[in-house]
Amino acid sequence: MASRLFYGVLLALILSVLWLLLSGYWFKPLLVGFGVLAVTVALVTTARMGLLDGESVPFARLPQYFKYWSWLGAEIFKANIAVVRIAMAPDLNIKPVMTRVAVSAKSDMARATYANSITLTPGTVTIEVEETGFLVHALTEEFADQDAFRDMERRTIEAVEGRKALAKPRGEAGS
Repeated sequence: MASRLFYGVLLALILSVLWLLLSGYWFKPLLVGFGVLAVTVALVTTARMGLLDGESVPFARLPQYFKYWSWLGAEIFKANIAVVRIAMAPDLNIKPVMTRVAVSAKSDMARATYANSITLTPGTVTIEVEETGFLVHALTEEFADQDAFRDMERRTIEAVEGRKALAKPRGEAGS
């Protein structure tokens, strides 16, 4: 019960600060009252759904998330350049690949973050999510690099679950 109270207070604080920053109405009592009402409704709904826990209120892990998002942003930028080079090449030598990617992430949040990170990275799309792994469509064989997928999963697990991912042997999941 104490942890639910902690996460409830943390969520209320973050939602209130976010509302104040985004709305810009700091001194209008009626509008601030609407903000308080909106935060209260969100908290009551979240509590009734049983979602006040560390996975659904992950604000304590924000530094790890920012580190991961920064890394992912750089990867997206590099993949964009690679896709543009392929698309602008005179011969347009694209050979799409479907590959299975093994997944060891335990939490639903880590698995969803990993699958979405693959899809956000240009040149790859997560097609299917299964218990043991993902089916990924890659624009070329270079985009289907299993080592790169393992590195992305390791970083996702460290950011979301807060644990070190176990290294997988080379070639565990292949196309």
